[in-house]
Amino acid sequence: MTPGYLIPSPLGDIVLRVEDDWLTGVFFVGQRYFPPISPTRIHSATPPLVRHARQQIAEFLAGERRTFTVPLRLRGTPFQQRVWKELIGIPYGTLTSYREIAQRLDLAAGHARAVGRAVGRNPVSLIVPCHRVVSSAGGLTGYAGGLHRKAALLALEQRGDALAAAGVSR
Repeated sequence: MTPGYLIPSPLGDIVLRVEDDWLTGVFFVGQRYFPPISPTRIHSATPPLVRHARQQIAEFLAGERRTFTVPLRLRGTPFQQRVWKELIGIPYGTLTSYREIAQRLDLAAGHARAVGRAVGRNPVSLIVPCHRVVSSAGGLTGYAGGLHRKAALLALEQRGDALAAAGVSR
């Protein structure tokens, strides 16, 4: 089982997966497609990359950060990699649809479901912003971490306060 590092967040516990000097996973505990990880709490011997990622995630969830600088290694099929690259390009506070991503990848609109499956398998949520993808009608669909978290993240980016959107008091 791969080791992981457990960090608390206002949206629920998050597990970070680090391999070598790369962040390879950011998962909400219990989310769909949660990998076999044995999470431990962060301590003094925790790799600096983990502490750095934890800090950036905390800043993002506090509305103080819009982009991430931690080094990522995304493992997936070539198609998934193409989709995840598109996700990285979605600006903070902006929404796009599965169909629009398919079009940007020069795929027929009928490939929106395949795009949706690739988005759902994003191994680095929050940092690779899959929460910014909605249905063509603008509805919240398909977030492996749960639609309540997707709604909170979108509220954070629209109003700047994920904690309030999640019903958490400071």
